[in-house]
Amino acid sequence: MIQKRYSILLIIFSNILFFNSCTTHKTPEKVTYSEHIAPIIYKNCTTCHRAGEAGGFNLISYQDASSRGALLKYVTTSRFMPPWPADATYSHFIDEKVLTHEEIDLIARWVDQGCAIGDSTNIPAPPVFPKGSQLGKPDLVIKLRDVYSIKGNGKDNFLLMRVPYQIPKDTFVSVVEVVPDNRKLVHHVNAQLLSYDFDKRKDVMKGNVVVDIPEVANTLDAYKQLDLPNDDGTFPMLTFSLTNYLPGVTPPLYPEGIGGFQFTRKGAIFLKDIHYGPSRTDTTDQTAFNVFYAKQKPKRPLKEFQLGTFGVVPTVPPLVIPPDTVMTFHADYTLPNDISVLTVNPHMHLLGHKFLAYALLPSGDTVHLIRINKWDFRWQYFYTFKTMLHLPKGTVIHAQGVYDNTRHNPNNPFSPPQLVAEREGSMRTSDEMFQFIVTYLPYKAGDENISLERK
Repeated sequence: MIQKRYSILLIIFSNILFFNSCTTHKTPEKVTYSEHIAPIIYKNCTTCHRAGEAGGFNLISYQDASSRGALLKYVTTSRFMPPWPADATYSHFIDEKVLTHEEIDLIARWVDQGCAIGDSTNIPAPPVFPKGSQLGKPDLVIKLRDVYSIKGNGKDNFLLMRVPYQIPKDTFVSVVEVVPDNRKLVHHVNAQLLSYDFDKRKDVMKGNVVVDIPEVANTLDAYKQLDLPNDDGTFPMLTFSLTNYLPGVTPPLYPEGIGGFQFTRKGAIFLKDIHYGPSRTDTTDQTAFNVFYAKQKPKRPLKEFQLGTFGVVPTVPPLVIPPDTVMTFHADYTLPNDISVLTVNPHMHLLGHKFLAYALLPSGDTVHLIRINKWDFRWQYFYTFKTMLHLPKGTVIHAQGVYDNTRHNPNNPFSPPQLVAEREGSMRTSDEMFQFIVTYLPYKAGDENISLERK
């Protein structure tokens, strides 16, 4: 009997040792930049913290990191940085930038120990990025034809713009990347593609390229003022959703043959709207578009729908948020066909507090899509799944947003709080929106096995 009890205790003790050995990590006695910190920074920080990108300073060299050691410790232990709003315990996407507890602890210990460099000959080579891109070296760069002057009057600017181009031959394109020149003020860009028949538009480069949206009530008049039509007054073919930009966004780059567009020899990128935030000083912008050619004709064009504002289903209840309230809104959409989901994009403005989306399958199972526990208007990504997500016909997609219109919300545009609502699709940051955008393909057997990871 004693021997039996001893055997049981031995098994329990062995299991405890095994469990502890698998769940704990050994923190090095001396943390150095060369061995421990550089790999963390290069993987999670340098992408944005380099010249011409969103980060406010470089994180490329030891000097860059050590001179800001206390700041690095603070923003990582508070999980303010790196910016990745999606809850990584709820669902996973490609290019996640979420530090582990071990990595956060290493940074803190490195700073507390004095930011030691270690063996400088063992510092890994910093990653090499193409200048002015998150994706690689573009095949073509198209800039706004003219530098746009932004007045320092403290007002939002909403504009229509035509960005003409001419290339030697019709060419298939896999993706177009928006590269804001003035990152502080470019809030969003929604771009479409105008394709001109070669003999119907003699000179695409001439004509007006900017129209102020508030000054033109009639859409057709605005398009004519922007010189969108052919020479005979007819309109060229328009392709929707060429590319979009929001703070923090890197456009999804899908496997060859999925998505993509055809650029005709003469054409234009039509900015259905570009929004510059308020500025107190006169400044300028000349946003560019990086164009990446495709190796083959796209076989499966992308499709898109959205819930909420401008969506296939409305926001419930109507998006009206009285002052001094915290309110929850939702939208539900039942899929009419089987789809393969590639990317999702939640969108709210300054009163956004939390966001949640999930899918209820006909079987009764729940599929996690995305959860954002602390909405940050400054970082709004296109979240791409690691593999395509099959959702069958009859699935109900549920999206839910929580809005905080109280004085406790530091981002509240009004003090004291005022009634804020969705106003006829207004994109002003002081108004509100509730959207859940889904990029998908009609389902084909085996889609769920296709990796969307960037190679």
